Amino acid sequence: MKRVLASVLSILAASAACGVSAFAAEEEMVFVTIADANGDLAVAAHPIWCSDADGDGALTVNDALYLAHEQFYDGGAAAGYGTSRTEFGLGITKLWGKEQGSGFGYCVNNKPAMSLEDPVSHATFVSAYVYTDLTGFSDTYCYFDIQDISTYLGNTHTFTLTANSYDENWNPITVPVEGATITIDGEKTEWKTDAQGMVTITFEKAGQLVISAVSDTQILVPPVVKADIVAPATEAPATTEATTTTQAATTAATTAAAATTTTGTDSASTVPSTGDSTGIFALGAAALTALGALAITRRRNEN
Repeated sequence: MKRVLASVLSILAASAACGVSAFAAEEEMVFVTIADANGDLAVAAHPIWCSDADGDGALTVNDALYLAHEQFYDGGAAAGYGTSRTEFGLGITKLWGKEQGSGFGYCVNNKPAMSLEDPVSHATFVSAYVYTDLTGFSDTYCYFDIQDISTYLGNTHTFTLTANSYDENWNPITVPVEGATITIDGEKTEWKTDAQGMVTITFEKAGQLVISAVSDTQILVPPVVKADIVAPATEAPATTEATTTTQAATTAATTAAAATTTTGTDSASTVPSTGDSTGIFALGAAALTALGALAITRRRNEN
């Protein structure tokens, strides 16, 4: 009996481990930003469960953008998103309903991507945009030094706005964005970035806010900071709590994963990997309970 029990335990442990690994590989939390043909934010660093939508055996930028359109664009990816393969790899032909040849850009973690087949993983930030300048393609991709902040109403925080650029030899570099006007939920504020791209903001509105920037001297691809501003019931603390891009992504992904884990028997609902893993361990626990009862009964009969 001991040998049988040990063998079953080993099999259950191995099966559970394999199940967790398999489900973890199927989906990852990715954050997607899309700027439309008007230069406006259509999707602002929204978390989505990224799976292998195109069936190529990998999680890629293409999967993230396809699924973002499926979730947020009226008519889904069939109406709003298109791709084609060229000598340079898989590229965008339609983004957020706009078709204009090669007039699109996209980045992974704020760095230019080589193609839509670039890989994504847990907490990756994917940003795609429609060029509004189809003559000089001068649209400037820029980003803040953080992507997420949680603080109290009335507190302040300093941000730095940086743009991707090139030197005289076309090597990629980053430069500060000077004179950009900060926007909150699409509304211009009085705050502007200085010569180092820095700006200090006082949070005067509570709620879930989107901080971005526009410029009178250059076309900016809208950057994104997601802000959670709380009106305290008591005296607010003196410091703000800000997170870097990686910290924000990890925290938001963990929260989203917990929120989307479901229970019950509705076969039509989508259950992320955390829910499936729980099912595997529940099955293993039930089997172990049954085996324990069987062992006790047998020992009683032998006595």
